[in-house]
Amino acid sequence: MGGVNIALELAVQGPAGVRVAREVGAARVELTQALALGGLTPSPATLELARDAAGDDGPEIHVLIRPRAGGFHYDADELAISVRDVEWAVANGADGVVIGALDSSGALDLDAMARLRDAAGDASVTLHRAIDVTADPVATLELAVQLGLRRVLTSGGASTALEGMDALRALVAAADGRIEVMAGSGVVATGAAELAATGIDALHFSAKRAVHGDSAGVRMGSASDGVGGYEVTDRDAAFAVRRALAL
Repeated sequence: MGGVNIALELAVQGPAGVRVAREVGAARVELTQALALGGLTPSPATLELARDAAGDDGPEIHVLIRPRAGGFHYDADELAISVRDVEWAVANGADGVVIGALDSSGALDLDAMARLRDAAGDASVTLHRAIDVTADPVATLELAVQLGLRRVLTSGGASTALEGMDALRALVAAADGRIEVMAGSGVVATGAAELAATGIDALHFSAKRAVHGDSAGVRMGSASDGVGGYEVTDRDAAFAVRRALAL
């Protein structure tokens, strides 16, 4: 059985995840931290060690730039931090960055996006799932094309990519080869082949497994369990997606 022509991108939180991505044959990783919060900008050391783990022939390293959890409308300080983080990431080995900023109306913030894009120089730039909370993802995709971005990461405006498959088909048609469409959110082995059949260029998934902390009943923060568990990349889950696509 022949495989589909689709790239894999694995969302990882450190060098261990990069090693799994390399083993599974992923084209890229999205390097982040705090996946349980939707992902935040990783630390400098995380990028340095991820770069070492990727080596010269491993997956590309694309760094998520997100200064905090919550929505994507950023104030001047948050935007300034993000611009500096883009510059630092690209200067220190990132092959690309993953960005997204919305204005107060919930539309793509073209000025903020242009600043972030320019800070990346010649590196690859991906618009993340901020597209999925805009009123018209197809119109937002067109703006991403006009900005000269390389790809969009989208669930088709739904909570999961499987729920957004009709919209994903519409986004692929609208892109018409001018920008890559990468599907992500809730992607596991079940349904991976169906998502690939929408015509997307890439599939984004985290293959994560939850690890729960033990605080002996002492609360350490405002997370729902008082501590907040964390998530790690699971090799078996990653290979299950690959097998589902017959790659």
